[in-house]
Order: sequence, then C-alpha cells, then structure tokens
Amino acid sequence: MQPEEFWQEYLQAAGIPPDTRYLDCFHFELNERLANELLALVLSGKKRATASSLFSFEAEGIRLPQPGDHSIVTDWAGTPHCVIRTTAVTTLPFCEMTFELCSREGEDDTLASWQRGHRRFFTEEGAELGYEFAEDMPVVFEEFEVVYRK
Repeated sequence: MQPEEFWQEYLQAAGIPPDTRYLDCFHFELNERLANELLALVLSGKKRATASSLFSFEAEGIRLPQPGDHSIVTDWAGTPHCVIRTTAVTTLPFCEMTFELCSREGEDDTLASWQRGHRRFFTEEGAELGYEFAEDMPVVFEEFEVVYRK
C-alpha cells in the first residue's frame, strides 16, 4: 500500500477531512535492520519519541514538528505501518539530554548508551546531509502517540 492511500484510510477511519495533510512520511535510522527494529518498538508501544538534529530539518527543508502534527511511519522498504501524532517537542543541546527524556525513545537502558548510538547516527547523517556532529548541537526531541495502524 502506498503512503497516500494509507493516509486516506486513516483520515476516513478517524473522521478527519480528506484534504488534511501530514507533516512527513519516514522510516527511522540509516539502515534496514535498525529502521525495522525501531518501527517494531513503535508498534509495540515501547518507542514513544524520536530525536533528530535540528540541522537535518534545515538541510531537508522540513519544518519542525509541532504538537498535533501527523506523520506516517514506514518500514525500510517504504511500506506504511502507522500514523503518529506529535504530542510534545523539546529542542536542547545534545549534551543536555537527560535519561528521563531520552528513555521515552525506548531504545536504551542508560544515557551513555543513548549518547553512543546517537553520536553515531548524527555523525553518519551529518556526513550525508552536510553538517557536523557537535556535543552542543541542537537536538529536536519529538514525543508522539500512535493514532492509527493497519
């Protein structure tokens, strides 16, 4: 199923006007294994947030998420699996992230583990998008809830 068809099914099921738009359609991570693992965490209810570099939004020309925004989450192959609604957005430097906050991502058991994984991700993503990771770079932390799944 294509994302637009999936979106229209959600709008119809939720009684939302058919001309309503979503913010983004995406998969997590930069490789298939991790993208699909993180999707499974979302679908299980364990992953309720995601962290992105502010620079990635600027490089890709996407506005920052706001509470109430909807996005479609896909697997690595681009097949849509759920619609999420943003519930909160916090922007702060990478070095100021706390475990209380990042634990909502459902991926790590410690702040150090979260930092290692996200340093790797931001370094790899930065190489692709033209920014450089720094300990004080702004991180956009988006909390969400799954509002539709097939």
